[in-house]
Amino acid sequence: MTVVNLSEAKSSLSRLIAAIETGREADIVITRNGRPVARLVPIGAAPDTRRRLGLLAGQYPPVTLEEFDTENERITTLFSGEAT
Repeated sequence: MTVVNLSEAKSSLSRLIAAIETGREADIVITRNGRPVARLVPIGAAPDTRRRLGLLAGQYPPVTLEEFDTENERITTLFSGEAT
């Protein structure tokens, strides 16, 4: 991992981007006053932060509304601290 200060990053941004594009560098950390403030990484390495809906589709059997509500009384007693 290469670390560069902000003024160096400003003056040599094209060179830093080329290093990332060619794979010469996996990531480059940019610092300001010795503290890391940014990371330059290839787009393919960026984490996927989108929500994945339906990730568990088909993993569990379908449940009807009546089946879903069958444990309501038991759950209420567990939360209230009453003995079963």
